Amino acid sequence: MRQPVGKLLLFGATGDLAQRMLLPSLYGLHADGLLPEGLTITGTARHDHDDAGYRAFAKTALDEHLPADRQDEAAVAGFLDRLHYHAMDASQVEGFAGLAEKLGDISGGLAIFLSTAPWLFAPTIKGLESAGLAGSNVRIGLEKPLGNDLKSSREINDIVAEAFPEDRTFRIDHYLGKETVQNILALRFGNAMFEPIWNARGIDHVQITVSETVGLEGRAGYYDDVGALRDMVQNHMLQLLALIAMEPPARFDGTAIRDEKVKVLRSLRPIGPAEVQSETVIGQYRDGAVNGEIVRGYVDELEKPSTTETFVAVKAHVDSWRWQGVPFYMRTGKRLAARQSEISIQFKPVPHSIFAERGGMLQPNTLVIRLQPEEYIRLLVMAKEPGLDREGIRLREVPLDLSLTTAFASTRRRIAYERLLLDLIEGDPTLFVRRDEVEAQWAWIDGIRAGWKANDMKPKPYASGSWGPTASVALTERDGVTWNE
Repeated sequence: MRQPVGKLLLFGATGDLAQRMLLPSLYGLHADGLLPEGLTITGTARHDHDDAGYRAFAKTALDEHLPADRQDEAAVAGFLDRLHYHAMDASQVEGFAGLAEKLGDISGGLAIFLSTAPWLFAPTIKGLESAGLAGSNVRIGLEKPLGNDLKSSREINDIVAEAFPEDRTFRIDHYLGKETVQNILALRFGNAMFEPIWNARGIDHVQITVSETVGLEGRAGYYDDVGALRDMVQNHMLQLLALIAMEPPARFDGTAIRDEKVKVLRSLRPIGPAEVQSETVIGQYRDGAVNGEIVRGYVDELEKPSTTETFVAVKAHVDSWRWQGVPFYMRTGKRLAARQSEISIQFKPVPHSIFAERGGMLQPNTLVIRLQPEEYIRLLVMAKEPGLDREGIRLREVPLDLSLTTAFASTRRRIAYERLLLDLIEGDPTLFVRRDEVEAQWAWIDGIRAGWKANDMKPKPYASGSWGPTASVALTERDGVTWNE
């Protein structure tokens, strides 16, 4: 049962994420009347603001990051009235007493959004506990990174669990807040036509691509320690794979859906030292041109030598009856040819073509779920071209499009954090990641990284503005598969 809280506490309240995403998202919820009446939002960080200073800071962030059509003077003023601020060093446990005093009475419930460096988790949790801010009516939302391998992830989760049991811990993967990602469930389980063929008998292979055109963009210190596999595959891409591959849950709730997702993640076939060279490809971008602009290579941007991968492609398998023999190809990278996130599901060809003798060429049906920059679901089907067919039947692949932007033109498109922040405030765990999911993801990723180390694999160079190393093409081509571009 959902139980909205009366107060929201934001750690890292002056950071980039707060300015670009959290404050605009909370304003959007306020402007649409979705926040509980009387909900107060208290920000905390090291910056020395008082309430008025933080409201001015938030106003500047909203001016910069809100679309013009969302700027409403009265709504902004009402939202700013909800904001309060307490300057504090979260590494010092004794400072939390002042934070508790600033928050005041939390008997109506408190939700905490924790977006801090991983090393701050332990003192922050201990500080919250010492100040009486970890009671049974307090829930906590955790922004990644939550560790950099299974061991460190378990250590962080153990620290959190000392004060917050699993049912009050909300691990955030912002991809799960995207409308199109949630539409995977609607597409699969709300339509009778897909589920009977959503298996190894009907599907040939699945591709998941998350490509970026940007480089380091000010994240050099973080990214060089992490790399593409841990930055994108471990969380976002494995969550997408789990939604595509999961069994039908009994009902739409947090327990049933996450039970089925973790079964998929535990069924991923391990990729160890013997398999990594044939089933994974890593790369690092060099100089090139992106969108007509000459850009520098990774090591030049970083200004030091590095073997961190900025591109990774993986051929994965889910060892279950439903998916036996169906490869899941995943690729992600920076400085690639286009910015896009999409899932491409290619179905098997028809068992017998009645058009072959008349010259008609068939292509297998493909379902494309595009997450960004556009949002659409496209089914590619075969149709006959108009004509008298005196020289044979001409067939052409044509798209059946569901543009979510067009179909729901009257509904405002929300950014992912709006949904996730509202769910945190209301206490709905469905779109958050459970501990056993995170640990299953890390176990699989750690196996790949151990294989790279055992084989001394180094990233292959690729030109900025390309689709990655040529070896990533070979990864699919040897199976007769071409990346969907």
